[in-house]
Amino acid sequence: MPLRLLPSALVDRIAAGEVVERPAAALKEIVENAIDAGARRIEIVIDGGGRRLLRVTDDGAGMDADELALAVERHATSKLDDEDLLAIATLGFRGEALASIGAVARLSIASRPAGSGEAYEIRVEGGVKTPVRPAALGPGTRVEVRDLFFATPARLKFLKSERAETMAAVDAVRRLALARPDIGFTLVTDDKAPATWPARGSDAAGRRARIADVLGHEVARNALDIEGLREGARLTGLAGLPTYSKANSLSQYLFVNGRPVRDKVLIGAIRAAYSDLLPSDRHPVTVLFLDLDPREVDVNVHPAKTELRFRDPGLIRALIVRTLTDALTAGVPRTSSTGADRLAQLARPEGWRPQGAPDGPRGSYDWTRSWAAPGDGAVPPGGVREAPARFDFGSIAGEGAMAGGVASLALGLALAPSADARADAAPAAPDLLERPLGAARAQLHETYIIAQTRDGVVVVDQHAAHERIVYERLKAAMERDGLARQMLLVPLVVELDPAEAGRLAERAEALERFGLVIEPFGPGALLVREVPALLGEADIPALVRELAEHAAEWDDALPLERRLLHVAATMACHGSVRAGRRLRVEEMNALLREMETTPNAGQCNHGRPTFITLALADIERLFARR
Repeated sequence: MPLRLLPSALVDRIAAGEVVERPAAALKEIVENAIDAGARRIEIVIDGGGRRLLRVTDDGAGMDADELALAVERHATSKLDDEDLLAIATLGFRGEALASIGAVARLSIASRPAGSGEAYEIRVEGGVKTPVRPAALGPGTRVEVRDLFFATPARLKFLKSERAETMAAVDAVRRLALARPDIGFTLVTDDKAPATWPARGSDAAGRRARIADVLGHEVARNALDIEGLREGARLTGLAGLPTYSKANSLSQYLFVNGRPVRDKVLIGAIRAAYSDLLPSDRHPVTVLFLDLDPREVDVNVHPAKTELRFRDPGLIRALIVRTLTDALTAGVPRTSSTGADRLAQLARPEGWRPQGAPDGPRGSYDWTRSWAAPGDGAVPPGGVREAPARFDFGSIAGEGAMAGGVASLALGLALAPSADARADAAPAAPDLLERPLGAARAQLHETYIIAQTRDGVVVVDQHAAHERIVYERLKAAMERDGLARQMLLVPLVVELDPAEAGRLAERAEALERFGLVIEPFGPGALLVREVPALLGEADIPALVRELAEHAAEWDDALPLERRLLHVAATMACHGSVRAGRRLRVEEMNALLREMETTPNAGQCNHGRPTFITLALADIERLFARR
């Protein structure tokens, strides 16, 4: 077949395959045009997952008749000056979106410039344009896309369900709304009530308010404000607490110069910053805004404009890792509010209901639990259908006793259902009540420390908390001058699988940096001569066996630092206070004080929370006092 030029309509449809791969991509391009036009209010309508209808109405600058005719031509744009692709300050710049959409759908654009009394409209169906004609419209622009991909029916086969396409389109709008909190958005879909996000300020407070609007107040409550600056690049936004994580990375919202992106450098830097705080299968919630000189980043990598390249990726990675690490390790440890919510649900199980009203501020309640649904005739073990109980708060004496007594009751329901549960009571020192983690009051099941603050209760998992403390000590000692070793009077022989023993022996030099000195001792055995002094009376054979099991996962391609930190985490687990050990009041308070000064003390090395805070107001709501 001889060489020939393809028809322009076919060229447009081929190009549309890159720009408009699904309804969400088309919607993103149209909304970006509205933002670039200076809109202050944008209304979006999605029907049929975007296949039947996409409509975007804005109050931006608008276009006159001549500009409207040019807008649907390929590579027609008002966003590039002097052909400078090195300093792009707008979301769009290629001039391909509207032409691509018009090539595969029924497109209509109506627009009226600000200050003009006339509006005009143009239509494009499958690449065929109609003349510009007068229309009725207020200042701004309205873009309608109907029957998307009607001109390329093969593409319809690759689309997902209407619900999935709607969710993708909504996510695209959410990301743009997060990028521009100073613009008001209204989103209408065919399966939910309209969502309205009012315009907020463009400062940190405005961004936090918009994040609460779009992602929910729970995200805003469980995130830290961050700000970092390095060689002209500035990072701001919110970083989620490690104990508030997700099963996938879809809740990581990244913006570069106001542009929503999915970039490997940024995602990798976030993963590195949280590597000590989250298990490998969990992902943090982040909303990060990176602002830098447009000449330092290339956004002209792909027609979708979600990929980019940095001139100095090492600088950007260092900025993100350092800023996130500093924010997550600074100040008093925090855990997510979801832990307290779960505890509150456990403390008042479904089926419990108050009878009557409290008689005075220190009165009592009658509670009745219905063990079975009405009419089912079920009887619980013990033969009692209705189990009444009377909890008398007035019998609890001493300053602050109401908070402690109610907390003990709530925790008793949540953590101590067995009849033989015992708690070691301790008096509350008034000065310790003002500390962030309060004063130790009791230990339940030799596992959980109950502390009282001035306005609430803190529940601490003693093993998880001490594990983090030991881990941070190990890291600090390694960075400072190495770990102090303790020579064993009688070396320990640890029997292992021959393959595991061989793998661990190969890493003897790395383990020695942590004070664990081992050497081969015949087939399938290792001799332990020295152990880290920080581990105290740890079960050394169990530690060696666990290290041997994980040695196969230490890929040689993994940086040495990451492999060493994995060793430190395993050692910290074996060198910490174990669950089931009874602690004295002094030991419990000492653990609380050390948690307050230890970086990342809100979660253990495996990403689990080390404590849960339950405010007195939450406890009072459990008992219908609020």
